[in-house]
Amino acid sequence: MHLKKPLWSAALKETREPSSEAEPQPQQPSSSMATAVDELVNSLNKQRLYREVTLALRTSLRDARAEFSFLRLRGLRSLLNFLRSVAQSDSTINLFCQTQSLPDLQVVPVLFQNSLKEGEEEQNVESLNHVFGVEPMRITSPPTDAEIALALRVLEGCCLLHRESTVFAHQYKAIQVLMRILSTRGVLEKSACLDALISIMLDSSPNQLDFEACNGIEEVTVVIRDKQVDENLRLKCGEFMLLLIGHLNGRERAPMPSIHEDVRRLLGEKSASLIWAASQFGSTVDPEQRLMALQIQARRVLESLDLY
Repeated sequence: MHLKKPLWSAALKETREPSSEAEPQPQQPSSSMATAVDELVNSLNKQRLYREVTLALRTSLRDARAEFSFLRLRGLRSLLNFLRSVAQSDSTINLFCQTQSLPDLQVVPVLFQNSLKEGEEEQNVESLNHVFGVEPMRITSPPTDAEIALALRVLEGCCLLHRESTVFAHQYKAIQVLMRILSTRGVLEKSACLDALISIMLDSSPNQLDFEACNGIEEVTVVIRDKQVDENLRLKCGEFMLLLIGHLNGRERAPMPSIHEDVRRLLGEKSASLIWAASQFGSTVDPEQRLMALQIQARRVLESLDLY
């Protein structure tokens, strides 16, 4: 979604700000008239913005619901670009949050009903109506690796921009779905899965409890300890541990009270202490340097594991 400045906005601005070369007017417009014009322009801008936001969502979601993977992939790309545009201003973020109260425009349910849908076992054919043309059978192509990874990126963006999306994700058992992806899919999907896990667990106690029930920490530590796994994925697991523990530290009645003991048991005392100490960087480091600090600390966690 790329918003363009409306032509009528510039025209109204020119009428309110005459050039210095123009002949002096005998009477200047009152402040009340200028205020009325400003309110009209703001109202027209909001209406135009809302129309463009809803149109972009409807078009992208239509493709994301398609039966064929290449169409769903196109819709997911459009949704991801849309979320990046929305994140540029508070006004568009507020509009996006408003649209997510409308069932037809909700993004997260579409993701779990299509691209992130659990694989269905083959069912016995009880009727041959589709063969004789009475009821046509719907054939849906399975999601590709790229589609699943892109859907996870869209899920991450939705949960970061709209906190209620974590509630929608919980309704579709998102933690269970993502843990299955983390244990069965490739590097591309696993990397996106770790980022999505963080986004849906932030300030969401039900999702954190689901993560604990699925032995999520153990699943992540299995990946991070496996030296046969891609190093970038192991680093991503280290970043995940740092972000999760850093978020839970200092919270009263944390939903995962045994996380420190689990990390110490699974990774050892040295690595657990390093993770706990390094997870405090978020409150002391400048926001522009947090990503670099996170990567450095994650590599130190990996080095401590290799020496352990």
